[in-house]
Amino acid sequence: MKFLTTLVLLIIITVTTLASKQMVNTMEATSVLNAKQESIVAIAAFTANGDLTNLASALREGLDAGLTVSEIKEVIVQLYAYAGFPRSLNALHTFMDVLKQRKEKGISDPPGKAASPYPSNKSKLEFGTENQTRLVGAPVKGDVYEFAPAIDQFLKEHLFGDIFGRDILDYKTREMATISALASLRGTEGQLRSHYNVGMHNGLTGEQLIRIVSIIKTKVGEIEGNNAATVLRAVLIARGLPTTTPEVNNNFTGSVYVQMMVTQDSVFNTVMANVTFQPGARSNWHYHPTGQILIITDGTAFYQEEGKPKQTLSTGQIVRCPPNVHHWHGATPTGSMTHLSLTPNLQMGGVVWLQKVTDEEYEKQK
Repeated sequence: MKFLTTLVLLIIITVTTLASKQMVNTMEATSVLNAKQESIVAIAAFTANGDLTNLASALREGLDAGLTVSEIKEVIVQLYAYAGFPRSLNALHTFMDVLKQRKEKGISDPPGKAASPYPSNKSKLEFGTENQTRLVGAPVKGDVYEFAPAIDQFLKEHLFGDIFGRDILDYKTREMATISALASLRGTEGQLRSHYNVGMHNGLTGEQLIRIVSIIKTKVGEIEGNNAATVLRAVLIARGLPTTTPEVNNNFTGSVYVQMMVTQDSVFNTVMANVTFQPGARSNWHYHPTGQILIITDGTAFYQEEGKPKQTLSTGQIVRCPPNVHHWHGATPTGSMTHLSLTPNLQMGGVVWLQKVTDEEYEKQK
């Protein structure tokens, strides 16, 4: 039995080490979203899920980043087609309140441009059909449109004619908003998969889509982020593209690559990730209400629990992080490190992130 356990561990280490090295070696420079695009992700997500408190903050951040009033209104109006009139109307009222508060403080936000007139030589159906075909890359057909021809007509005339025909936002930006909204909703995996592909057809890169998912996970919730990541991973694999980029958030110092391998679902309340830390990179202090298991699969790791000396761990060693114990882990200054991270029983709560590990804490020998 001991021999079998050792053999399984060695297989895991070999597979994950090869995957991690290939991932890092083939990764191109990260094509991140700019501040305005990241704000659109947050605005669309909170509009769709009805979180008006966080939406107000996202609206202020978007205006501060340079989004115009008309651009933000256009995102919110578009999303009524995906999240419903109530969510869109609530979001517009929230936006009105934000603008009023900013005006009272003496802040003058740029109104932005108005939409150009619709073409006079085409019917709304013709115009919408052209827009839909250009957006998707081919004429759109399907059993559901034959089953309910009215929905096909409404999509073409209204969604792709009336809404997507407005030139305040380009197709890439509209898809960014749609993807962010769908990723924040439950039961829309099929539509999300389609829009990932449509977004890439209109210029969104795999790295940008990964960043969108990262924002959803950080700002909306782990469950929504993990569901969106699972769908995106399948899309990227089918296209032969890398499935991860360095995590860009406040929970890490340095370059850290996180590749989700098992995500939470209704049966297994567990997540497993393959995490690669570049030299000098580390996590923040954090804890897990249900504990965590780390398996070092490549390189040398630093691991420290609060109030205890820093440990140096080698490939093959396993750490069992007790529940609710503050700790951090990362690579040494001179080499990269990869570990598997297993977190069980997520129904009892996910990771709780704390303050950054200071350079003094990281460099301290004991």
